[in-house]
Amino acid sequence: MKKQELSTAKLPDNPGVYFFRDSENNILYIGKATSLSDRVKSYFSNDLIKTRGVRLVGMIAAAHHVTFQETDSVLEALLLESKLIKDNNPTYNTKEKDDKSFTCVVITKEKFPRVLTLRIRDFEKRFTKKETLAVYGPFASLTQLKEAMKIIRKMFPYRDKCELNQNKMCFNAQIKLCPGVCVGLISETEYKKNISNIRKFFEGKKTDIKKSLEKEMNDYAKKHLFEKAAKVRNTLFAIDHIKDVNLIKDDNVTSFKDNNFRIESYDVAHISGTSRVGVMTVIEGKEKVTDEYRKFKLPENINDDYAGLREILTRRFSHKEWRFPDLIVIDGGVAHKQTAEKTLAILGISIPCVSVVKDDRHKPKEVLGRKEYVDYHTKEIFLGNGEAHRFAIGYHKSLRDKRI
Repeated sequence: MKKQELSTAKLPDNPGVYFFRDSENNILYIGKATSLSDRVKSYFSNDLIKTRGVRLVGMIAAAHHVTFQETDSVLEALLLESKLIKDNNPTYNTKEKDDKSFTCVVITKEKFPRVLTLRIRDFEKRFTKKETLAVYGPFASLTQLKEAMKIIRKMFPYRDKCELNQNKMCFNAQIKLCPGVCVGLISETEYKKNISNIRKFFEGKKTDIKKSLEKEMNDYAKKHLFEKAAKVRNTLFAIDHIKDVNLIKDDNVTSFKDNNFRIESYDVAHISGTSRVGVMTVIEGKEKVTDEYRKFKLPENINDDYAGLREILTRRFSHKEWRFPDLIVIDGGVAHKQTAEKTLAILGISIPCVSVVKDDRHKPKEVLGRKEYVDYHTKEIFLGNGEAHRFAIGYHKSLRDKRI
């Protein structure tokens, strides 16, 4: 996609969610913006690789056009972005789905549900599916999510840490952020209305919330419960006048920063087809992630590195629960690289691949592959390749020693 093609998109200067799509209208990437027009234009600056890395360049090259969905506030754009990423599973939002350091909002399945903001890895340790009413996310920015929850909590107070039947009102109840669940100030029925509205907010159903609240306000007024009617009226006003200035301040493009750029390297080791093994190593950013290294024991008496490479890649990508890489590194020349690319194509996976060619002393001589990846990630490519060779030899020797 080229910068001049943006003029046909007619992007407004309003908050919302934007979609980079390919020529078949498949969604490549989903992002949110304070100003849709300004945000999308920022993807076409002249220093893309330096500021955001090769992953962004690859996405822009694959994109054919941009579409968008406006929202009434940045808060709604933030929540809608997360929901749409989860629903559509876009190729270039992979790390938003897989990164366990990202944050989610958990609503527990209790008589008076708690609403908690947790790291995904912490949520998975603390709760089972049976213990949760709903989970929303992941959200890449903890700062943005905290600001969002402050806004939502003022409209729909909820319980997070307090216990039922306390002797003293919790601090959040004293400042009107908890409806007094802890000391019995709200019924189960009334509290569940708040939880229902929070869920609808996360699911992009603001219109349903407003209709429900307007009916509730009118019902209270008819019964001359004017204090309750006024409270609902204030909530309606807050929904229409969301103050999300802090979300706007933190509205920076971070999705394509290469801190989480994942490189997976593969290698095969054996002696004449015996003690035959394959391995995968992982580099994220510029660091080794050793706890995600993987070993593959391969069938014996097959003296064929290409067959080994095909089997490793096939077995690795059968694990959909493992985060997919942004770049694959193969040890070998043109034929090895072509074998990997053909295997990935058969598996229906589109991930760029490079190969490290060695000299007679098994030292790296050159890297074959797309120039932008090779130039930008040379050190990480060599690090991953070296780790794969070391790890494969070590695993091969351990099997060989056991055989002896």
